[in-house]
Amino acid sequence: MFRDLPPLNALRAFEAAARLGSLSRAAAELHVTHGAISRHVRTLEQALGQPLFQREGRGLVLTSAGLRLRETAQECFAGLQAGWTRLQRRPRDTALVLGCPGSLLARWVIPRLERLYQDLPGLRLHLSAQESGFDPALSGLDAALLLGQAPWPSEWTVRPLAPERIGPVLSPGHEAFARLRDAGPEALLAVPVLHTTSRPQAWDSWLRAQGLDPARLRLGTGFDHLTYLLEAAAAGLGVAIAPQELVQADLDSGRLVAPWGFASTGGQWALCSLAGNCDPRLDALAAWLQAALRAP
Repeated sequence: MFRDLPPLNALRAFEAAARLGSLSRAAAELHVTHGAISRHVRTLEQALGQPLFQREGRGLVLTSAGLRLRETAQECFAGLQAGWTRLQRRPRDTALVLGCPGSLLARWVIPRLERLYQDLPGLRLHLSAQESGFDPALSGLDAALLLGQAPWPSEWTVRPLAPERIGPVLSPGHEAFARLRDAGPEALLAVPVLHTTSRPQAWDSWLRAQGLDPARLRLGTGFDHLTYLLEAAAAGLGVAIAPQELVQADLDSGRLVAPWGFASTGGQWALCSLAGNCDPRLDALAAWLQAALRAP
């Protein structure tokens, strides 16, 4: 493996000369002689059987082969530099930047932070609320904790944590609570339900799991964020739908009730990072999150 690579010192010399447009400037940058740069370039040209530079007046111009090799070399050196920089970072000295949807951060992560830091004392997090989704490059983040399902971006390493389960919830103070609590799930088709633009498919997924036609659903007030949706449900304004883990504290306190239970959506809780990110903290965090999600 890697036996057909060009001599790396020669490639480094060529990249500098191609970028700077001068053998002399490349020699000064790399602290070697002009002759050393010239020999390295000649080595590559002999191996390729074609020239990489041609002279025009007193300057150098890349040939078509030189242009292609410069592009390849710069991509390779940029990747090597980025990887080396990541390895030089000492995890204990830098916070792991973790992105989460705001509702997940507020309702699930923050209440468990103290226990997380007790169990993983060497971990330091910087938490970033993400309300507009995650781009494939996970810009500005080391990892993302989210609820989603395949297909995932090809640039990601995805660590599945637990299956997602969602269900309708309402307040005991809802005007029709007694009637709805004792009725089957089909009773929800007769009342306008609260919904959120951040998860427009949630009601459809749950109704299909109950064998009901989502087209018969009547939508009431909509909200941009799940947090507002659940506050409206707790105020008795309607029936909302949410992931079980994000309403469990409200169910335990009696603030909300889930008479019809929760159903799997086919989605997952997942910890996602860019492929190639070898930060050892990610595996430790994933294991902790997985255990926390499985806990009663």
